[in-house]
Amino acid sequence: MVPQNIAIVGAGLAGMACAKSLEAHGARVRLFEKSRRPGGRLATRRVEVEGVTHAFDHGAQYLTARGAHFAAVLDVTRAMPWPDDSRKVGRPNMATIGRGLADGLDIAVNRQVVEITGSPGAWMLRHHDGTLITPGAPLPEGPPEEDGPFDAIALTVPSPQAVPLLAGPAPHLAHVLEGVVMAPCWTVMLAFPTRIPLPDTLRLTGGPIAWAARDSSKPGRVAEQENWVVQASADWSRDHLERRPAEVAQLLHDALEKLVGQPLPPTLVKLAHRWRYALVEKPLGAPCLWDPTLGLGAGGDWAIDARAEAAVDSGIALAAAIRRA
Repeated sequence: MVPQNIAIVGAGLAGMACAKSLEAHGARVRLFEKSRRPGGRLATRRVEVEGVTHAFDHGAQYLTARGAHFAAVLDVTRAMPWPDDSRKVGRPNMATIGRGLADGLDIAVNRQVVEITGSPGAWMLRHHDGTLITPGAPLPEGPPEEDGPFDAIALTVPSPQAVPLLAGPAPHLAHVLEGVVMAPCWTVMLAFPTRIPLPDTLRLTGGPIAWAARDSSKPGRVAEQENWVVQASADWSRDHLERRPAEVAQLLHDALEKLVGQPLPPTLVKLAHRWRYALVEKPLGAPCLWDPTLGLGAGGDWAIDARAEAAVDSGIALAAAIRRA
C-alpha cells in the first residue's frame, strides 16, 4: 500500500520539495527541523549594532537553475538576479526563499530527531528540543518526545547525520551512505563603517578564502551598509574545524585584509559560523536512497551534486520512490 502518513526529518530544500510533491498526491506529511526555522543553508543572520540591524546571507550565496522545475521555484519565491542574470538570490534575504517554500507545510521546528524506533508501517520518531542540544555534548536529561506512528520516514538531513538514524532500523542503508563525503565550511560575517576597495564578489583558489562577497550589494539589502560574507575553502575549514569561532573570524578577517592590501576599517560585526556539512565532495551517485520494504529512505544534494537544485531534484525523486512503494 502506498504510504499516506509520512515523516520527513529535515526541512531544507530537499525535505520541503519532497513534502510538497507528496502532499500534491494526497499524502499527510510532517517535517521535523532541528533549527529555529526551515530552509537549511538558505540562511540569514541578523546582528544589531547600536540599534542598527545588519543582515548576512551566511549560507548559500546564490542559486542557479538548470531545469525548468527549479527555475519555477525561484520564480515563485521572487528570487532576483545577482551579480548577473545566471544567478539568483532571495529578496530581501536568502531565508525568504525557504520561508516561501515552507508556506502551508506542517513543520515542527527546534526538534532534533535522535532515534527511529518501531517497525515497518508503524515507525516512531524520538526527538529533543533542538535548542538544548550542543554538537558533541550529551543529550538533554529526561526522555525524548515521540511522534508517530508513520507509514514511512524520509531523511533529508546531511548524509553523516542520516547514518546514525538509519544504523538501527536499516543498517544496509546506513552503510551505503557512509560512502558519501561532505566537506565543512567556515563562514565569517563582517561589517565595516566604510566601503572597502574590492569588487562585489571574489572567487579564489589556493588560499584560505574560497569566496567573498559584499552581501549588502544584493537586491533588497541596505546598500548604504558595508556587509561582507567570507567563506573559507574546504581544506582550510577542515584544518581549522575545531578552532573557536572568534579565532576563525580573526584569521579570515586578516586574510581579507591581505587581499585588500591595506588595513581594513574597524569592524562593526565580526562573527564566524561553522557549517560542518556544507559541500558535497563525493555524492551518492543516485537521485535518492529508498527501501520500499521498510518504508525508510534518504535524499539531499549529497545524492547528486553540490548544487541547491540537486537537493530539490533529490527530494522530488524521493517522493516519487515513496509513491511507488
